[in-house]
Amino acid sequence: MSLQYVGLKDINGPLVALEGVSGVSYDEIARIHLNDGTERIGRVVELEGDKVILQVFEGTKGISLENTRTVFSGKPLEIPLAPEMLGRVFNGAGKPIDGLGPVFPEKMGDVNGQALNPVARQYPRNYIHTGISSIDALMTLIRGQKLPIFSGSGLSHNKLAVQIVKQAKLTGDDGGDFAIVFAAMGVQNDVADYFRRSFEETGASERVCMFLNLSSDPIIERLLTPLCALTAAEYLAFEKNMHILVIMTDMTSYAEALREFSSSKGEIPGRKGYPGYLYSNLASLYERAGVVEGSTGSVTQIPILTMPNDDITHPIPDLTAYITEGQIVFDRDLDQRGVYPGLSVLLSLSRLMKDGIGEGYTRADHAAVSNQLFAAYARVQDARSLASVIGEEELSEADRAYMRFGRLFEDNFLNQGFDENRSMDETLDLGWDLLCTLPKSELDRIDEKLLDEKYDPARAARFLDDAPKNGEKKDD
Repeated sequence: MSLQYVGLKDINGPLVALEGVSGVSYDEIARIHLNDGTERIGRVVELEGDKVILQVFEGTKGISLENTRTVFSGKPLEIPLAPEMLGRVFNGAGKPIDGLGPVFPEKMGDVNGQALNPVARQYPRNYIHTGISSIDALMTLIRGQKLPIFSGSGLSHNKLAVQIVKQAKLTGDDGGDFAIVFAAMGVQNDVADYFRRSFEETGASERVCMFLNLSSDPIIERLLTPLCALTAAEYLAFEKNMHILVIMTDMTSYAEALREFSSSKGEIPGRKGYPGYLYSNLASLYERAGVVEGSTGSVTQIPILTMPNDDITHPIPDLTAYITEGQIVFDRDLDQRGVYPGLSVLLSLSRLMKDGIGEGYTRADHAAVSNQLFAAYARVQDARSLASVIGEEELSEADRAYMRFGRLFEDNFLNQGFDENRSMDETLDLGWDLLCTLPKSELDRIDEKLLDEKYDPARAARFLDDAPKNGEKKDD
């Protein structure tokens, strides 16, 4: 027989306090019964003697101090897990909102996840194909990696997220065991409708499990959204041996909800008002990715966050960059010039790509092409800085070639249609075509044997009016 506690000591925002409670543990779930017969869910967030603080997921509006009855469940929050979650839409607390009824669970999963033994982790290998040249070639996404996207307010990160969802796939024999868990936090109704409609129109919804938390939903539910999404991802990956890509947007909304919740508890704020445990809280989410011994599946994460005032040193992107293995950064200038996706090549990197590309994974010349494109585009920035001082007419012939390369690179390689899905071969071949617009002597990041095999000025013919046609020769 369960013990009921009648009445509350205090109500403060989303928090309620009870006294005289015993035998309760941290993170335990309680069911709060109201006078009108409705029920709300609370979670233990603080214990002090016989005093308990509960976090109410649905908010505290309408809760009475006197007649409210509270029953503790003796276990943490759990969500039903089953393969049929794919193709379904849930709210931030893991409850179906697509009108298709409840999920018949194969098991119940603790949203806090299970601690992974670091020794059981395997090093991430192989890559996930996105069909987007700038990502596939220059900041390759590796299975089991956590690779965040740093964007800004008003940029096209939502559009990029949809394109990744509809185009992402595995290569090789296990391509069919791939699915996506998509979590949206604090999004407006029109953005949520855009996600749902886009996935349905492209046919991707059948392999997507969606968790939607709207801006009008309680902030407490926002804190649960990534937990529920990652729990579903871990179940599908490590128990059903699937390769799961988790896309979470917007982590800034999550962090702001965490700041608001911390403030309501009266905790001492840290940088810019965020709680001092923001780093460990984010790490507890991001570290729920990887490849584990005993399972052929993997969990790969792409957290998306909008940098306040485009400040990459803001606590949220700053701490995220410490935890994750690289970052993909949006460039507002490129975006305003109509380049999609307008990604900043020189600020972006994937720290794990070196071990998931090359012969046997992508193509033998991938690393060489990537290194040379990075080096050439860095020279473009130097040439542009010099041109802003002395004028482009006064630049050397080599610097003018780099200026031309920069324009071609941004217009043809970085710029890509929303419905354009480029294969890895198309992407790397395009990279070679652009590199061939530069003098051969400038390509110093590629070994001579490969350069002799691939370099041909005729490849640049479609970009340059003065390039030699096939069969013609031109001095280096």
